[in-house]
Amino acid sequence: MASCPQISLGEEFFSGPLMMITQKITSLAFQVYDGMGRKQEELKDDQRRLAVHSKPSLLEYLSYNINFLSVLVGPCSNYKDYEEFIKGQHVQHRLKRVKDGSLQQNGWDKVPEPSPVRTVITKVLVCVCCLLWFFIITRAFPIKYNVDPQFITEASFISRLAYAFVSIQAARPKFYFAWTLADAVHNAAGYGVSGVNERGEVSWDLVSNVRIWEIETATSFKSFIDNWNIQTGLWLKRVCYDRAPFYRTPLTFVLSAIWHGVYPGYYFTFITAIPITLAARSVRRNFRKYFLSSQQLKFCYDVVTWAATQLTICYTVMPFLLLALEPTLKYYRSMYFHVHVISILAMILLPGKPKSFKPENHDLHSNNNVKED
Repeated sequence: MASCPQISLGEEFFSGPLMMITQKITSLAFQVYDGMGRKQEELKDDQRRLAVHSKPSLLEYLSYNINFLSVLVGPCSNYKDYEEFIKGQHVQHRLKRVKDGSLQQNGWDKVPEPSPVRTVITKVLVCVCCLLWFFIITRAFPIKYNVDPQFITEASFISRLAYAFVSIQAARPKFYFAWTLADAVHNAAGYGVSGVNERGEVSWDLVSNVRIWEIETATSFKSFIDNWNIQTGLWLKRVCYDRAPFYRTPLTFVLSAIWHGVYPGYYFTFITAIPITLAARSVRRNFRKYFLSSQQLKFCYDVVTWAATQLTICYTVMPFLLLALEPTLKYYRSMYFHVHVISILAMILLPGKPKSFKPENHDLHSNNNVKED
């Protein structure tokens, strides 16, 4: 779900669809502009692939924006993908088979329609597990206890850090539930085929919004972002990051805060994420290379960076869940603003790009909203 679950039910029903429509309208506007207002050689590969070369009719425009599959909680999909789905060409245009050592596109009428039953059942089971987790675990670790005056006064810093970690971990399944259920709804309708994976199986993750395992095992701030609210990340990348002439990372985070709403907690979260992202980038560039000489060192590095990433995420997203200004400042004061201080010092003291730095392919994901500048 795009907005915070602590918002009242009425506001949630209003803000969620509005946020989704905002994504769709702006995405389509830029894609029409790329297709009809810019030269093809000016476009990036992704922009060229998604460009819309003729204006949609009123019926097509309304169908894309308010179709029942995604009108409540999304996710946002691209207009061309949705158009192919409506025309019955979605699966045929995405599935390929190996022929004579190369990938060949099949004719649209020659590809059998894959069944989504197994995928849908799997995702529904994930939703059930998330729901059980919410009723059993989440309620036992309320977020607001992080700013309880007695807890702050009596508990040690390590205890407060540990509770923040546990409470944030407990809060995630409510988001996993909403996004996975929305994904399953699309798949049940036959929408969501992205191609064939390395095992030769049909992949139903075209409009997936979350990769739970990758989030829980993320060893970098960027990796976490890449796998959380994926379609929103792609939207931010395509409408802001790829088009901003300068300060792309800060502008992308600011746009994300504005899109989420007016609560101060949103702005604290996304503005805090700016120095953290830049600092994490510098730390990785400067130190990771020293831990690649052996499996043992690499394992130790992964363990330390996993713990650092998860604790940093807890610190960053706490205002997103607290929402209001007073509890946010109370929490950050209780944590001595330590992540802010460490991030700013890392940005100042570490060189931006060491002389021996070589870009690593696995750092440059195509679906991220905050890439290397």
